[in-house]
Amino acid sequence: MTDIMQGFPVPRDQRVPHLEWDRAPWNRWTFQHVREYVPTTEVWRGKGPIRPLENHPQDLSQLEFADADGRKSTLQQWIDSSYTDSIVVLHRGTIVLEQYHNGMTERTLHLSQSMAKSVVAVVAGILIGRGVIDPAEQISHYLPELSATAWQGATLQQVMDMTTGVRYIEDYEALDSDIAATDIASGWKRPNPDFPAPACIWDQILTLTEKVREHGAQFQYRSIETDVLAHCLERVTETRLAELVSRELWQPLGCEESANFTVDPAGYALACGGLSATLRDYARFGQLLLQKGKLGDTQLVPADWIADIHNADHDLFAEPYTKTAPNGGYRNQFWVEDVDRPGFMARGVFGQLIYVDPADDLVVVKLSSWPEFTSVPRLITALNAIHAIGEFVNS
Repeated sequence: MTDIMQGFPVPRDQRVPHLEWDRAPWNRWTFQHVREYVPTTEVWRGKGPIRPLENHPQDLSQLEFADADGRKSTLQQWIDSSYTDSIVVLHRGTIVLEQYHNGMTERTLHLSQSMAKSVVAVVAGILIGRGVIDPAEQISHYLPELSATAWQGATLQQVMDMTTGVRYIEDYEALDSDIAATDIASGWKRPNPDFPAPACIWDQILTLTEKVREHGAQFQYRSIETDVLAHCLERVTETRLAELVSRELWQPLGCEESANFTVDPAGYALACGGLSATLRDYARFGQLLLQKGKLGDTQLVPADWIADIHNADHDLFAEPYTKTAPNGGYRNQFWVEDVDRPGFMARGVFGQLIYVDPADDLVVVKLSSWPEFTSVPRLITALNAIHAIGEFVNS
């Protein structure tokens, strides 16, 4: 654990600067203490029983694999050197490895970053299965206000696949990019008089009126698409997102702890990256996907919707995304590592990862606090490690 925010009172040089709370090195502490920096709303776990996870640990520490540069590494060396806050491996639904680092515990809620997108999308999948929403319908059918934006003519499926032609610059380092405006609109950062930003996420959505290509022509990662999806879910259900995730997913999953979302000044829960939850509850989510949406005798998520993730169109997937997934794709707010293999994942900046591999009956969740927003070598190394785990536990 770092010495950030330690002491009574905390010394001045250890206090987290608010404008940089989600950046390195402060993220080593803040990703586990989000509620202390921005407003949040609860995703209630409900009153039901905790769905148990069997635990039969195996010693995988000396398992060897090659990192992104071809150098030999053991699994424990990778865990220890990659800013790991926690990691869990489920094989056939049973925990075979579980570790906590950097002060994290079983009860600690950890920021998911963009893994939240996949959680929200699964709720959308549930509603699609009930016929509440139709992925082939234009998004403006559900949100008529978007007829005056660049989303005019885009379908809900194109929003979920991030293949609309809406101009939105997701440059994490640029202080004047669209994602920087999202940081302010979401309440993550304070208003900046030198950079006027919308007052909330919905207001930002309405400002995006420029279209750079035809809808459906190309995948481009844009966090705001998930917030459009979430506003659609809220509108059709007349339910706040946090309550919707609780009712449709968190309670049926039998989660151990309530989760939370950060909220913007209008009370909207940030769908694109504001969810915090425990390691095991992320694992329960991954296991649900591995089980094709089924919990016991209950088909919680339509199996065909989960199967549709593998219909990711590689032809729409280009650089820079092919650097980590040369034959990859993106579908239903999930990353597909290789369109010819069944594995898929939820990912978030700074090293958040849920990997689901039906071929190996494997779920791996790794929560991290990398110093970089994204890192091709770190992600490739993580994928190599996961494949080595899958090969080992199935040998």
